[in-house]
Amino acid sequence: MLTGADHWTLADGTRHPTGFWAEEVTVPYEAFTAAGHEVVVATPGGVVPTVDDGSLTDDTVATAVEAMTELRRPIALADVRLGDYAAVYYPGGHGPMEDLATDAESGRLLGEALASGRPLGVVCHGPAALLATGADGASPFAGYRLTGFSNAEETQGGLAPRAPWLLQDRLAGLGADVVVAEPWAPHVVVDRNLVTGQNPASSAGVAEEMLRALA
Repeated sequence: MLTGADHWTLADGTRHPTGFWAEEVTVPYEAFTAAGHEVVVATPGGVVPTVDDGSLTDDTVATAVEAMTELRRPIALADVRLGDYAAVYYPGGHGPMEDLATDAESGRLLGEALASGRPLGVVCHGPAALLATGADGASPFAGYRLTGFSNAEETQGGLAPRAPWLLQDRLAGLGADVVVAEPWAPHVVVDRNLVTGQNPASSAGVAEEMLRALA
């Protein structure tokens, strides 16, 4: 499940160009397809997702994005029926901070996926989507151990002073037990069927844990 946003609105109202983070899509995609799974991309409204240009500095990753034809024919999040899929995966990029954090259809799907016992993988800024499950003040993710892009990483990346909110803080406010490690190092947290990764370097580990659960 990918963001459909091409920007993140900062605290002063300016738009920071973004989208999905390429590595967090292509690395798990290659792992899932190599294991024999079919991947379906879904976005809010079925819009073709935008890749964050900052994530294309590695030619290998850029080539992998170009080769991933599923990115050019997404389905709408509202049309996703959980029973058709073995697992659900949300990558990051700052895009989810803009749209998935408040997307009711995404929030519904996340709640259903968690309750179903299917592997649910969420990486980096992807956990912003979990915020859409707490609209009534009682998120199903409250009490879960999880991780996501940390305040320290947002600060080192340069956007924390301009951010309208920080992901680590909002996840804690949701009632989750947020566990972060050293900035930029691979860090994966597994709690029941929820598998979360802190940053781009964690995407391979999240995919590995999801495939282990599917085996």
